[in-house]
Amino acid sequence: MAGNRMKLELSRVLQGGSRVGVLKGLGRTGQHALDVPGCLLYTHFGTVPHLTQDTLHSLSNLPSVTQVTLSNIAEHQEVMEEFKDGFVKFSGLHDTVLYCSLHDPATQCPTGYTTNKTVSVWGSGGRIELTVDKFMALQKAVKPDWYQSMADGETWQSNTSRKRVRKSVDRTLAHLDECLLVHQKSQELEGVEVFGVVEGGDILEERLRSARETAKRPVAGFCLDGLQMGAIEQNLRTQLITAVTKELPEDKPRLLQGVGRPDEVLACVEAGVDLFESFFPFQVTERGCALVFSFDISPDPERAGRAPPKVLELDEERNSMEDKQQNGDLNLDDQTQMTSFEINLNDKRYHDDFRPLVEGCGCYCCKNHQRAYLHHLLVTNELLAGVLLMIHNTAHYHGFFGALRNALAIDEMDLLKRRVLRERKDLDG
Repeated sequence: MAGNRMKLELSRVLQGGSRVGVLKGLGRTGQHALDVPGCLLYTHFGTVPHLTQDTLHSLSNLPSVTQVTLSNIAEHQEVMEEFKDGFVKFSGLHDTVLYCSLHDPATQCPTGYTTNKTVSVWGSGGRIELTVDKFMALQKAVKPDWYQSMADGETWQSNTSRKRVRKSVDRTLAHLDECLLVHQKSQELEGVEVFGVVEGGDILEERLRSARETAKRPVAGFCLDGLQMGAIEQNLRTQLITAVTKELPEDKPRLLQGVGRPDEVLACVEAGVDLFESFFPFQVTERGCALVFSFDISPDPERAGRAPPKVLELDEERNSMEDKQQNGDLNLDDQTQMTSFEINLNDKRYHDDFRPLVEGCGCYCCKNHQRAYLHHLLVTNELLAGVLLMIHNTAHYHGFFGALRNALAIDEMDLLKRRVLRERKDLDG
């Protein structure tokens, strides 16, 4: 198979399964790299929501891999084919590795639309049915550096039968074989890598079968699907991932789809996941919220330039959420609901709060604006609110991944977990 330059070089593998290293040889020329554990850059049709390219690149430490989805691109297939030069050039992206996945991780897709020969994606104009031939024609038009193989991922609901889960695994393997066959014969896809998809719902035997069979194919890495936020309880997810990663080759990356909340990221990294999709900052921004959780593990957070948020304020947010949960107003399985890692700037308590979102944060928003200003922008429906929140949330989230890699490198994962989960004794210390 053409390509196969992608190489995962691990510097540490911890006893629990966490891996630290660098994914090298990315892109057609192989000059890019991505630190793991890490995340991809989430986009809508190549653009990070709310941000222009100039604004985006004012941020530091952005990942080298940009994610696009066929749910955004499929309806533009004819235009892409006529353009001929691929999506990177079409969308004006520069110096990035392009990864093409099937579905938008920030949007829940309707179920019941897969067949033995097709899967469906949803664009702005509705449902688009994809055969393997159409799927591969799209990949040839997009010209990504790597892409997720076609897969039947409709088994994430808890009431899915064992028979349906088994069929999902069989279909996904069949799709992979067909995609690989077309891929190997395609000059347009020379040097492009394929990620196989591991399905299996919440059934361990099917997860293991999917992992073993996918690992036999000539794929560059693995997408773990059907384990997204709200679809499965965290302990079960961790158990399944731990079992699956033991069946996968150590020298190939594992990308987990649909998981982005910081506590779930930490648990999944400990189970052996390398890569994540960074849609979570977008979801936080869309509800008018700002990420404020602490991830600083230096001895003196004040001196290090990132003080943890005030415990009292975060406790007020958490207590408010717990009240809603007890009253039945908060559905923890709903990805649109606020989490305990953020503050809601729509709340009137911020109308005269003149602090930055996070003390010591170096992003443009925190260096130039106050919470009261963000509150004003939100209540007056100004577009600038989304821009400033997305700047901060993107910077904060990618900073968290940097802290995660550092914590693994210096054996401080337990301290990082306490910081992120905001145990009072650590925040007060």
